[in-house]
Order: sequence, then structure tokens, then C-alpha cells
Amino acid sequence: MSAARATELRTQLRAWDRAYYLDDAPVVDDATYDAALRELRALEAAQPELIEPDSPTQRVAGGVSGGFSEVRHLLPMLSLANARDDDELMAWDIRLQKLLGETGEAEEPAFVVEPKIDGLALSLVYRDGLLERAVTRGNGEAGEDVTANVRTIRAIPLSIDDPNPPALIEVRGECYIPLEAFRRLNEERLNAGLPVYMNPRNTAAGSLRQLDSSITAERPLSFWSYAIGALEGIAFGSQSMALAWLSERGFPVNPRIQRMVGIEAVREACHAIERDRESLDYDIDGAVVKVDELALQAMLGAVGRDPRWAIAFKFPPTTRTTKLLGIEINVGRTGALNPFAELEPVEVGGVVVRHATLHNEEDINRKDIRVGDTVIVQRAGDVIPQVIGPVLEDRTGAEQVFRMPDDCPACGEPVVKNEEDAKHFCVNLRCPSRDIEGIKHFVARSAMDIDGVGEKLIERLYELELVRRSSDLYALTVADLLPLEGFQETSARNTVEAIAASRARPFGNVLFGLGIPHVGLVTAQAITRAFGSMERLVEAGVEEIAEVDGVGMVIAEAVAAWCADPERQVEVAALAAAGVTLTLSEDELPVEGPFTGMTFVVTGTLAGMSRDEAHAAIERLGGKTTSSVSKATSYLVAGEKAGSKLAKAEQAGVPILDEAAFIVLLGSSS
Repeated sequence: MSAARATELRTQLRAWDRAYYLDDAPVVDDATYDAALRELRALEAAQPELIEPDSPTQRVAGGVSGGFSEVRHLLPMLSLANARDDDELMAWDIRLQKLLGETGEAEEPAFVVEPKIDGLALSLVYRDGLLERAVTRGNGEAGEDVTANVRTIRAIPLSIDDPNPPALIEVRGECYIPLEAFRRLNEERLNAGLPVYMNPRNTAAGSLRQLDSSITAERPLSFWSYAIGALEGIAFGSQSMALAWLSERGFPVNPRIQRMVGIEAVREACHAIERDRESLDYDIDGAVVKVDELALQAMLGAVGRDPRWAIAFKFPPTTRTTKLLGIEINVGRTGALNPFAELEPVEVGGVVVRHATLHNEEDINRKDIRVGDTVIVQRAGDVIPQVIGPVLEDRTGAEQVFRMPDDCPACGEPVVKNEEDAKHFCVNLRCPSRDIEGIKHFVARSAMDIDGVGEKLIERLYELELVRRSSDLYALTVADLLPLEGFQETSARNTVEAIAASRARPFGNVLFGLGIPHVGLVTAQAITRAFGSMERLVEAGVEEIAEVDGVGMVIAEAVAAWCADPERQVEVAALAAAGVTLTLSEDELPVEGPFTGMTFVVTGTLAGMSRDEAHAAIERLGGKTTSSVSKATSYLVAGEKAGSKLAKAEQAGVPILDEAAFIVLLGSSS
């Protein structure tokens, strides 16, 4: 009975590993998986004869090795030449076509395009279906034997899922750390008072080279297979066939890999991978282009250490190091003092970065960031660059510890610390910086959407005392703007007309534009639907505001306090006098419809409409929109780069609609 149960548990655990690592569709939670693993380990401990070399219990190693022995590869692990732009990619194709023409090949070859994972290359040798050896790339001819450590990585099969495995097969791939797992790992290190890791690639490499394999087992390492090297007892005709064989037998193969014909299709595929780079949960630094047919690969051969049949199309890096020249303070519209880094200019992700986010003093101290440090800067897509941490080995001793000022740098009034969120605040409600940042928020697209009124103009108008509150914008004239740099009669008139047009913005956008702490656009729209007018909201108490869906006591207290402040009441009255919309229009009033009782979350980028337009469409049909996913969510509408909300919806079992399905639902419900 024990033997049968052990076999059942091994089969179940392997199936769960496959679902998690190969299919990206976990079917059990960690607790269930761990319970099954503990049961199997107990059975094998009681009856050691039940242990099989590929049992999931054999992954968790222990003990300290004396070092790593050097092992020669069965076949050299070649490097790749780089193409850094379209011209270099096209030049490679011209050379390739010329070489093929010289060999008598007339047909255009097929290519395989793969994401270039920014990790550590590994060679996995399986003999008679069992993992025999794992070796790092090293110098391409020989690498380090890291078998004990690799056996702890659950994404790597200990045996090939095939009743008749080849006598020998070498699987090549990239060991890496998923980005979300890397973020959690660094957060744990910060909480433990330890320095953060620079990037997932270096961390993966360091994890694989731990002398104690139990430490490797604690690191969230994963693996993508990308090629087959040495072979005995089996043959493949192409790269794509080899990858399909690997996927069918339990090896993780990246779903973004594509086969195509023609260099123009290859170029488009490379750029598509680059566009989607920020939505992936792993770092890539380019795309790899390979001739698909293995016979052609052999015919083309290599020049030096670079194969002629493959090239890496490189992307700009998203992480760089540079000098932290200073830490400055920006006072936001809520009075929060936000430190930011003044950096020695550095190109990150194709953009020159001079400033980066530092969050708050507590975060700076946790990361031990000091003025004068060499720091790690990260930029992902359009996200504001941030300082990840210092490069400790570059310290000279001259670096200076940062301390938040006791007085506001904008107005000189005292600064207080909010223990709840670790932020420092200026106590002066009329702090010039708070006023300016508040006006910038008021004119933003999601608020009053006033074209032509940018940050520089707001700062200049404030300096000239033409605008000191958001309501002052509505008193501006063409004559006020004409003396300012950059304005002519037409541009001044267009700006005044844009300000005037914003009077008609919906009440929800106006409430959001007022900059009440904790009140985002979705929350503002929910509040305006509940109360209908600013007058009614001002009269409401904290408890009544807290009853609005998605609000709660913290937001309700912030709204009530804002409404009760005499200076805020003066501003609301001035906006009302200027004709700004402070009530719901007839077509905004809550309606009964097909979506009544349903709650939607819209995330990611929709191609055919803005997120605000999607919210409006849902609300016209009686539905509600919120910004957070819960079990009460009826649907998640997922556009491009949906991110963490999509993952949370999948975990909670919330129905998910892509944009096409959402449009169909809207059409069938209208």
C-alpha cells in the first residue's frame, strides 16, 4: 500500500509542477502541494527502498560542497553576435542569404524568434531519461557543475516525461528569477535589514553558485528551455520541432517563441517582443533570431564563437548604475514631502535619466542610500525611474546619510511625520508648493483636462500672482497671457477657451480634480453618484460617506475633513461662481439596466476606448466600476499590459473579458 501511495503522490506532484511551470495554470495552492510533499517524504523516510532518483523529494538538497568542479560541454555553447537596430538585423540577413546562395539553397529559410531571457545559461544532460548533470555555460567550452543546486529548481524536470526517452539528450536553457518573485525577495531583505540585490540576473547567477544547495532551494529560481545540444537515440529536423518535443515532455518553453518566413516578419516580431517587454514577468534584453532548419544551421556553421545562423536583436537596458549627486525634496499637493534623487545623467531603457523616485525617508534608510553613492537605477516603460539601492562595494566612506528637514523647504513651516505611512508633511495648508501641485492636479487629463495649461505655465502664473488657486484659472484673460513667453494672440485665446470649456467637465472629474487625499477618479465618481451634488456631499457625515461602495472610514474621514475646512469651502464657492459643474447631469444619474448589481474592474490599455469611456459605458448600463479586484467583482476587463489585477482576478476566479469580449457584452446589453 505504501508503494502505491508513494507512486500516486509522485505522479500528482509532477502533474502539479507541470501545471505550474509548463502550463502557467496552477491547480493547487502551496499548502496543498507542501502537504503532499511532506507525506511523500515521510513514506520514503520510513521505507528508503521507495525512493526514486527523480522523486520530487530529491529536489531539496542540503550540505555544503567544497566548490564546483569544471566540466567540459559535450558540444560547445556558442555566443551570439548582436544586432542593435533594424539596419544591423537586415545586414545579417543579407549576409545569411548570400551564404545560402553560395551553397545552392534557393528558398528563403524559415526563422524562429524567441525572447532573449536575461538569466544564466545552463546545460542539462539527461541519460536514459534521468537528469545526470547540470553545468553553467562558463567559457563555452567548459562550465561549473551545479547539479546539486539545479536539482532544487522545481521548473526543471528531474526526469523526461517519456516512456522511451533518448539514450542521451542535452537540454539548454536559461535560469532566471521571475520579476514578482524578485520584488518579494528584495522586500524580505529590506525588512531584515539586508542590502537589496541589484537585478534578477545577478541574483540568479549567485543563487546557482551557492556552496550550500539548501540556500539555492530558498531562492525563487525558474527556467526556460531554448535549444537541444548533444543527442543520442533521437533526431530533430528543426529548432521548432525540438522545442515542441521539449514542451510535450515537461520542459518549460517560452510561449512567445514564433516560427516565420521573411526578415520583415522577423523584424516585426522582434519589435512586438520589445513592445510587450514591460508586461512580462521576467527580464529580457532582446530577441534571438535563429534559422529554423537544423541542417541549414549545420551547413552555415560558425565564425569564431558566433553561429552564422543566429543573431541577438538587443534592446536598451532597463537597469543601470550612476552617481547619486544629491537628494532634493518636492512638496506635493497633500503636503507630503517627497524626496527624489538628483543623478549623474545616465541612459536607461533608451531615455536619459537625471531624476528618480526615492519614496520616503524610511525607504531611503532601509535601502541605506547615501548621497555620493553609486546607485542602481531602474526604469520600466513609462514608469518613473526609481533608485533600487546602492552598490556597496563602490563606497569610499565619503558618502553622506540623508535626513529629512525639520522645516518645509517651500515655505519654512514645521514638518510632521505621519507614522501610518512613513511620510513627512508640511503643516501649512497654504504652502506655495502645495498650491502649485494642487493646480497641476486640477488641470490634468483625468480631472479637468485643460489643454495648453502645463506645469511651467502654472508655475509662472503662480509667481506672477495671476493664479493662486484652481478657481483663479477661470478669471484669466487673453490680455493676461499675451505678455508671457510663448504666447501669441491665437495661442492665448485657445488656452482661455480650453479653460472655459472645462467648466462642463462631469462632476466626478471635478471632485477628483479638487485633490482630496485618498480620493482617486473611480472613488470620486462613486461619491458623486451617491450624493448627486457638492452641496449634498458637504452636508453628509463621515458614516454616510463611508457607506458608499469602495470608500470606507479612512477615505470618508478625509473627505469629510476636506469639506469642513473653511478655506476649501471658499474654493468650492469660487468654482461654483465660475460655473464649474458641481452636480450630476441628468444622463449621469444612477440608472437601472442590464448591468445593475454588477461590479466591473477595468485594467490595462484598451485599443478602442479610454478607461474613462469604458467606465462610462458600464455605468450607462447600470453597472458599477471599482479600482480593486475582489471576490465580489463580476468581471475584470483586461486590456494590454493588464498586470497584477489580472493575476489577482485569475486567482480569485473572477470572469475575465478581453477588449473584444467586453465590446460584445456591451453590444448585447444595449
